[in-house]
Parts: sequence; C-alpha cells; structure tokens
Amino acid sequence: MTTTETTPLQIPAITIELHPGERYAGPVLDAEGRVKHHLVLLPHRPESRLNWDAAKAWATSVGGELPDRQEQALLFANCEPHLQPGWHWSCQEDEEDASYAWSCHFDLGFQGNNHKSFEGSAVAVRLIPLSS
Repeated sequence: MTTTETTPLQIPAITIELHPGERYAGPVLDAEGRVKHHLVLLPHRPESRLNWDAAKAWATSVGGELPDRQEQALLFANCEPHLQPGWHWSCQEDEEDASYAWSCHFDLGFQGNNHKSFEGSAVAVRLIPLSS
C-alpha cells in the first residue's frame, strides 16, 4: 500500500562567516536526516606528518578539531579540490581497539584505521552549531 503522507523538512536560514581560506563543506546530518551542525574546513595544514595525539593537538592549536568519519566523507564529497591526497586522521578511535584510530584517504575517499603511533596527515574543521 502506498502512502501519500509527507514529512515536512524545515531547514532554518543561517549565515556563516568564513575567514580567509576557509571552505564551507555543508550540513552534517543525524540518523533521522536532521541537520546537527554545519562544517567548515580550515585552511591550515600541519608542516609534517603527525601521530594521532599530535594531530589532535595540532587541530586544537589552529582553532579547530579533527573531523569525525562522517565529516571526513562530507569533506571528500564537497571540498576535494582543497584536500591533499593521502590518509588523514579522524577524531574517532577504533571501537574494538583503542590503540587504533580511523582515517580517510582523501585521494580515493575510502576510510580505514591506523595505529595511533603511525604518522599521517590532518585537516582541521570547525563546527557551526544551529541557532537555538
């Protein structure tokens, strides 16, 4: 049986101030498809490859944080020209082994995990909360 009921989707208007070099990546959705927050890619890049703890500290030092896995997928989809190839740390630890953390390969878009002692690249993001 086909239903004709619709579900209204309200997307509140928002103005996001972008600083020089920043890129708007888009809205981040929850499991029900509602906007949780908006995502901005910061222009800063680390000078060298970093282990996971150092990558998290670096992201904080430039005024952001490491993206989670969902946010990395959004970055790859919407900001790929502004991303360096290679794998980049996420903020998420592996659920089964805390000595590993997730990463995203921005040259191909796939995700995997690496030992936290390995040195990889990183990007920093800032999350724009929804207005209350």
